[in-house]
Amino acid sequence: MTTTLAVANQKGGVAKTTSVASIGAALAELGQKVLLVDLDPQACLTFSLGIDPEDLELSIHQVLTKGIAVEEVILETDDGVDLLPATIDLARAEADLLTRTGREQAIRAALEDVTDYDWVLLDCPPSLGVLTVAALTAADGVLVPLQCETLSHRGVGQLLDTVHDVRRFTNKGLEVWGVLPTLYDGRTTHARTVLETISETYDLDVVEPPIPKTIKFAEAPAAGRSILSTSRSSKGARAYREVAAHLIARSSRPSDRGARG
Repeated sequence: MTTTLAVANQKGGVAKTTSVASIGAALAELGQKVLLVDLDPQACLTFSLGIDPEDLELSIHQVLTKGIAVEEVILETDDGVDLLPATIDLARAEADLLTRTGREQAIRAALEDVTDYDWVLLDCPPSLGVLTVAALTAADGVLVPLQCETLSHRGVGQLLDTVHDVRRFTNKGLEVWGVLPTLYDGRTTHARTVLETISETYDLDVVEPPIPKTIKFAEAPAAGRSILSTSRSSKGARAYREVAAHLIARSSRPSDRGARG
């Protein structure tokens, strides 16, 4: 059984792509077979895993708009995960899909024959456009990276409204797996206060531990690897390993979305 998890927040700079790459690598370390899907036209996930988007002839864009089979586009990476890469062409896919019947189902349809993975992680673009809605429609759950500062909270309500609409119209089984606190500096009272109020504010689970702020995350993409490869014993790498173990446990739990509303 494949678990498809969308990682989404329309606010940029919340370590969304870092979280996808790091969680994917941590799941692979735990023996899981993982596919990462880059849905951001900026292709940051693709670049951070050591692949230059400008060198690619095929990407998720051709899968969604030209009917190219996913198997023809998937790449292996040095972090032990497979990647469905993005290029800047994906910016045109949003416009192409807008006029297409069933556009919300495009990603689900593209991935329906991809069955030999334990996990598919969808790196959503920092917007609530067609690609994000299609990702939520394809997903079993959504994880929301949230920077531990007050301004980053703005917009989470909009994302949850979108999740509500997706549940109503295109994917009634979608569950919010919780908020993942990122860029956390436990030395500041502000960060600790924000972390304490997240659960109360949004009535959502908080996936722990919070991901610490560290320069090691900035260094990893330059090497074309995740932090689990470039700084294996760092506090950031350890935190993502714990999050991955939490997600595996969560995936084996029976559905409880109805209890949380």
